[in-house]
Amino acid sequence: MSKAKIYLWVILLVSGSILTASAQNSAAVRKLEEQRKKALAEIEMTDKLLKETTQSAQSSLNRLNLLSGQILSRKRVIDLLNQETQAIDNQITALQREIANLEKELKTKQDNYSRSAQRMQRRQTSQDKLLFILSAENFAQSMRRMRYLREFAYWQKQQANDILKKREEIRVRQTELKATREEKQALMQAREEERKKLQGEETNQKKEVQQLNKKQKDLQAQLRKKRQQANALNRQIEKLIAEEIAKAEAEAKAARDRATAAKKPGEKAEPAKDERTADTKGGYAMTPAEKKLSQDFAGNRGRLPLPLEGRYTIVGHFGEQQHQQLKYVRTNNSGIDIQTTPGTDARAVFSGEVTSIFVIPGFNNSVIVRHGNYLTVYSNLSQVYVKKGDKVTTRQALGKIFSDSENGNETILHFQLWKEKTKLNPAPWLDR
Repeated sequence: MSKAKIYLWVILLVSGSILTASAQNSAAVRKLEEQRKKALAEIEMTDKLLKETTQSAQSSLNRLNLLSGQILSRKRVIDLLNQETQAIDNQITALQREIANLEKELKTKQDNYSRSAQRMQRRQTSQDKLLFILSAENFAQSMRRMRYLREFAYWQKQQANDILKKREEIRVRQTELKATREEKQALMQAREEERKKLQGEETNQKKEVQQLNKKQKDLQAQLRKKRQQANALNRQIEKLIAEEIAKAEAEAKAARDRATAAKKPGEKAEPAKDERTADTKGGYAMTPAEKKLSQDFAGNRGRLPLPLEGRYTIVGHFGEQQHQQLKYVRTNNSGIDIQTTPGTDARAVFSGEVTSIFVIPGFNNSVIVRHGNYLTVYSNLSQVYVKKGDKVTTRQALGKIFSDSENGNETILHFQLWKEKTKLNPAPWLDR
């Protein structure tokens, strides 16, 4: 391969790497934009819920939780804007550096081409070109020299055109990036507005804390009542789980007894095809189909859909924790509390079977869906669309979430996840 062709390949490879890097950077910016839009949507939803939530003691605590979540989302928006602008700045800097290199290279090529053209012109006028061809040792060499002169002249022109074309492409790309940067700069101006909103929200948060401190006795009474209701809910869930485990074990034992009775003397009893077995001692004895369902459920950790459709915000997190703003408030949650808009339905996060429907004061109707040895619990439903024994599918509506008319139609789903007799944090299992 000639030096000219090798050099052309090098130019194409370098140019390709530039565009690849630009494409990767653009993809990163688009991903940041998507994250920012999602955070803004969360803020919009929280703002709507804040307007709907009243000022009673318990609702004020929910308002404070909503406001705290909104402040975190607002800070995240500002951070994402900074990241987006920095990413675009990096792209522009890289392209400017590459364009400068191309311009330098282009000038060198143009100078070389100019000198080459001048030499070719002198040869044409002085018949050097013809002498160069005729001075060959043989006819084949003369043909090669003629081809060389043609290809060299064509290569010089083509190379200059290619570099100019690439330069134009990069210039267009740079123009696009500058326009994007201007757009981001406009967003950065809006960032100041976001900062002002953030300051206002932090001020409101302080006021909410002051008001709650004044309502401390009322709030603590509400929290005690809520804790008692939550304990009643957990006791009922534990009771129902224990009953299901006992029933499944009884069925497994009956199947083993039948197999033992059916065997002939001296024969070994063969396990039934659908014999129930538990993964752990004292656990729920599953059929082979339930074992498969349980494995599928576990395999979807982090990809389960939300137990409701539409906009939402999490106002209660799993586990025992000290409230960030209120020193005297400590919460203990067996699941997560998801606030949404009135009229929203709770939906199954995975296929399974409805094993229990019951009522607990403070949590209204609750539905338990079994997925092998995993269970999901949907509490605070005003209506239930399913019945015990129903097979449900992923995202199937189970019931309507209760809206509290006395507290501005506050609509909160309490969602729990269990494995056997153990409560799990649902948040890492959901695709949010």
